[in-house]
Amino acid sequence: MGADSTPHRLTAQQARRIAVRAQLLDAAARRRDLDVLEVVQHLTMLQVDLTARVAPSAELVLWSRLGGDLDPAEPADLQEQQRLVEVSARLLHHEDVALHRAEMAVWPDPDLHRAGEHESWAWVLDNGACRADVLERLRADGPLPASALPDTCVRPWGSSGWNDDRNIGRMLELLSRRGEVAVAAREGRVRLWDLAERVFPDDPLPPVEEALHERGVRRLRALGLARATAALMPGAEPSDVGMVGEPAVVEGVRGAWRVDPEQLAAIGVPFEGRVALLSPLDRLVFDRKRMVELFDFDYQLEMYKPAASRRWGYYALPVLVGDRLLGKVDATADRRAGALVVHALHEDEPFDDATTDAVRAEVADLAGRLGLEVVWAR
Repeated sequence: MGADSTPHRLTAQQARRIAVRAQLLDAAARRRDLDVLEVVQHLTMLQVDLTARVAPSAELVLWSRLGGDLDPAEPADLQEQQRLVEVSARLLHHEDVALHRAEMAVWPDPDLHRAGEHESWAWVLDNGACRADVLERLRADGPLPASALPDTCVRPWGSSGWNDDRNIGRMLELLSRRGEVAVAAREGRVRLWDLAERVFPDDPLPPVEEALHERGVRRLRALGLARATAALMPGAEPSDVGMVGEPAVVEGVRGAWRVDPEQLAAIGVPFEGRVALLSPLDRLVFDRKRMVELFDFDYQLEMYKPAASRRWGYYALPVLVGDRLLGKVDATADRRAGALVVHALHEDEPFDDATTDAVRAEVADLAGRLGLEVVWAR
């Protein structure tokens, strides 16, 4: 079926199950004995966010798919081996980096990138001497933190306030968009920068149009169901896919969708759900508009809200039950006390005994992964 054919008509349940299966969150995926690299390549990326109220998001995303079989040291080891590579605060499978380097090679392109990106590049060109100094210092002594690099900018970076006078930080971010520098490693929260040619695999680059199309195909495969166009959230992987896949409409939801052909073919396969605790940045819930449209789930990450205004907690973990999102676990990893403290289990709908037991088992598995004991607050 092509892009101009009659759209597939999906029930709300079918749409949810497509999304869950595509994200490797059904019971059948858990039994497939996947490894970290296979999960990352299928999901297309892991977002790097170091908030550790429970655990960093990338660890939670992997644990949600792999469970207690996840080796705590493996993701960091894979980064050291450059089999996982950080690009724009996202960890990519090393074989997929070329699809992103193809866009870097033409950035900023008048047909692909917004005016603000061209203005940012003009700032880099105005500070050409600083650019050269940064690249020379990295070539000689990299990897280095931003604090070790010389600020010789003649035109300071100006913004609404957040990035004012942070010239080197902005220079590095923009040179990374261009594919000239890259994050080679991290020491705690500090990024260590190096020349991109020493970090990225030296794979041949496809034409940018081909690369963007393939990224759309892979993104749809990871999401199962997506909009052709969607708003880009700052710092996030896009959630739109263009005209790849096949057209679809979803019962009770306005507008057109694109659906992955492999997921369409699996609609008739019996769905095996499970209970999973998700990172607040998990792709199943990160696009909040899509989350509401497909799952009718009321959720926000409340870490930036005053404590008195929080409904579910600082870093509450969404609870997936089968093909529905039905609650949140408010927990804190108290590493000094050796405890994963569960402050509350919020049930959007009352859990039956089997669901409660499964949620508690997942909490215990997560605590074991973190080397902590579970403490249920009264």
